[in-house]
Amino acid sequence: MSPTEQLEIETKYDVDEAASLPALHELPGVASVAQPVELDLQAVYYDTEALALAANKVTLRRRTGGEDDGWHVKFPKSSGGRLEIRHPLGRTNGKVPIAVVRSVRVHVRGNELVPVVTLNTKRVVHRLLDEDGVVLAELADDRVTATVEGSEPETWREWELELVGGDASLLEEADELLRSAGAEPASGPSKLARALGDRIPTAEAWELPSKPRTSDLFRAYAAAQVQAIRDRDPEVRRDVPDAIHKFRVATRRLRSALATYRPVIDRQVGDRIRGELKWLAGELGVARDAEVQREHFAAEVAEQPTELVMGRVAGRIDDHLRAVYKEGRAGALAALESERYFRLLDSLDELIANPPLVGDDRKAAKQIHDLLEHDWKRMRKAVRRSQSAETTAEQDHELHEVRKAAKRLRYAAESAVPVLGDEAADLASRAEEVQEVLGEHQDSVVSRDLLRQLAVQVHLDGGNAFTFGRLHAAEEHRGIRSRDAFYKLWPTLELA
Repeated sequence: MSPTEQLEIETKYDVDEAASLPALHELPGVASVAQPVELDLQAVYYDTEALALAANKVTLRRRTGGEDDGWHVKFPKSSGGRLEIRHPLGRTNGKVPIAVVRSVRVHVRGNELVPVVTLNTKRVVHRLLDEDGVVLAELADDRVTATVEGSEPETWREWELELVGGDASLLEEADELLRSAGAEPASGPSKLARALGDRIPTAEAWELPSKPRTSDLFRAYAAAQVQAIRDRDPEVRRDVPDAIHKFRVATRRLRSALATYRPVIDRQVGDRIRGELKWLAGELGVARDAEVQREHFAAEVAEQPTELVMGRVAGRIDDHLRAVYKEGRAGALAALESERYFRLLDSLDELIANPPLVGDDRKAAKQIHDLLEHDWKRMRKAVRRSQSAETTAEQDHELHEVRKAAKRLRYAAESAVPVLGDEAADLASRAEEVQEVLGEHQDSVVSRDLLRQLAVQVHLDGGNAFTFGRLHAAEEHRGIRSRDAFYKLWPTLELA
């Protein structure tokens, strides 16, 4: 049975043993409350010895005795809810299945997962129904006994109200009603957090100062990219749409920041990390590029006049790119399971916790313009090389270098927004415009290479390669069009 996932939106309350449930049927939209269901639940929570999952607000448990027996992994969401991934129990005799381990690998890495807390819960479930009998929410009245490995059991009672088919307004209405019955907001975000208490490691709090130094801008921007990597890793493993793209963007932004901020960040350390990020992005890129090309060619072939499509063109292209995607995804997943990746994650943790500062780290307001100007000049040199290229192939290469330089300038400007505000945001926008125009150009170059490869194979197989030649011409035109659009745009993009 495949894993399932759902977004969990709930509120938790601490209550006394003597507290009585209020009249839940009086809540707006609630027509009745179903007959209570009693459950005896046991949940064994797993983590590393250092509690790496708890430190990142991720939970992993093996639960039995209820209506959703299985392995449950919960991830925090920026919206405030939690994403719960459920895996079947299987026959692992308590050992965490490898599919479950992989879902939290970005935090666990090569460390062993061991039981850290056992929760035994006597639960009474009250289902709130609308007039059609649809479940709007469930209120669980829980009496919990928590046993932390090596400690005495702790007991408490709590109410947990979870949305099912209702909307957030029901939680707001219920909050007032439950508080009137003596409930108080839960002392922790979860039963596990309450059981572990101050055992959970906490990172030193850090915020961008109101008058940051240049290194502070780097740290803030780099930290956001490292967090994005942590967030995207489980999504890539679950094959969530666009997850690989977002993961690669985070690696590119971080690589760019390490280059832009070389005046204040140790180059040897930074370049080593940049090399590893480039490796990782490359491992992820095969599947992503195939994914993009499949979408593009499906539309491109569909637009061709029927009488000019000779043979099984769309199918041959899609078959090839499906195979490339499958192989690329396998390679990407293998990279995410490698010791090399784990060590890179360790390096990123250290980079944010203790940035390797060097050089003249001044107030950002006085130094950031110099960094932006350096990246701007780098892009301008690439433009000049493209203008003086003697062959089409050389020009294609140099325009790709312009695009990469535009990305670096864009990301540098993004990092400068806390200091320069709209000035930096405008520069980032203009650099992104260059990036997008030249992205079309580079896509056309890659597409032409693929079409030529497939056309040769069709010819060798005795087929008709006419349509592949027609598509190649269209891609060539796309490249010329985007190249000309860039050279028309370039004179308007002088650094302010």
